[in-house]
Amino acid sequence: MSPMRKKQIGVIGSMLDISVNKQAYKVAEELGVGIAKNKAILLYGFEGDFDSLSFIAAKSAEKTGGQTMAFNWGKYRDDKISGVNKLNSMVVQTGMWRGGGREFSFILSCDAVIAVNGGAGTLTEIAIAYQANIPVITLERSGGWSSELADKFLDARESMKILGAKNPKEAVKLALNSTKERK
Repeated sequence: MSPMRKKQIGVIGSMLDISVNKQAYKVAEELGVGIAKNKAILLYGFEGDFDSLSFIAAKSAEKTGGQTMAFNWGKYRDDKISGVNKLNSMVVQTGMWRGGGREFSFILSCDAVIAVNGGAGTLTEIAIAYQANIPVITLERSGGWSSELADKFLDARESMKILGAKNPKEAVKLALNSTKERK
């Protein structure tokens, strides 16, 4: 019997070049802990030039003993420029640019996605997951697109409801349970 594959949970959310509330930082940290404690791998889009809520979640997961995987933009892994050496993440060098396709490799590698706050990039990632039937869970009170889209459908097809969670623990539970139901 082969061992069960670890679930891959993506964390998406605002880059910190925009203002986010302090609660979103705490939520991101708690998500990282929850994902690590549930033995799932935390996937995230690594920015390099800005920290992000997903990077905060990844730091928290690693401090808890969890595994992380960074989807880096650009063609070259230059730790001095990208700062990817800040964590012990596995790195996928996509060869694509931020906002220009990297999001596809990242999101399509996820079994489920959890969104915290979020601007235009997060909305793009939610749309990709929605189109690919990858479960999306949002933190209802974290602001941005996460608050706007909680418990809604993204379009009139109503193919998959975006699930809202009240807290990080519930978000992780919903993400893990939704991967069991996904075909």
